[in-house]
Amino acid sequence: MKTGETKNNIENLDAVILRPRITEKASDKTGENVYIFEVSPRASKTQVREAVKSIYKVDALKINICKIQSKKVFSRGRKGVKSGGKKAIVYLKKEDKIEVI
Repeated sequence: MKTGETKNNIENLDAVILRPRITEKASDKTGENVYIFEVSPRASKTQVREAVKSIYKVDALKINICKIQSKKVFSRGRKGVKSGGKKAIVYLKKEDKIEVI
């Protein structure tokens, strides 16, 4: 590995954005041109920006990334863990739109 190169490189941009995050809060934000995606735990802001540009053909004004903590759950008499991850909040220009099903 060369100097200045990070371990978090993800070669394929399709592997950066996993899926759009479909929640009530996320669907309310789409009216304000804010979209929320679940991303790879190793993804950086620049990788998310490039992935949004290549997949959806729009430029992002601003990107915020935050971690989703894992949670302990109890369902049907069994204990378990709901895995965490990482999400990206992408802000777009007024004229840009993304079709999320």
